[in-house]
Amino acid sequence: MKIGILVREETAMICTGKGCLNALLQRKDSFARYTDEIELLTFTHVGGDLDRKIKSMIQAGIESVHLSSCLRARSPEYASLIERLSKDFTVVGYTHGPEKRMTIIVDNR
Repeated sequence: MKIGILVREETAMICTGKGCLNALLQRKDSFARYTDEIELLTFTHVGGDLDRKIKSMIQAGIESVHLSSCLRARSPEYASLIERLSKDFTVVGYTHGPEKRMTIIVDNR
């Protein structure tokens, strides 16, 4: 499974990505759902030219995009990001920590 992780731009300025990457490498929290091999192809923030980033992810064959837990907790664009990304990817609305009622998972595949 080829995946991408998108984080909050402001948080990326101060965060090392440890929580997201630890969950990925240990296959816990949002990554526990995968039984096959995982290949991380994108780890970037949602700032800048998001359309270009989405195009690159499509070209790379990414199937699933995880929105970081900081996006879920702090971004007013959380729901619109999921709507936009779900046109091309399965979207998991968090990376680490507990899955909460406000977490959105869209699997259009």
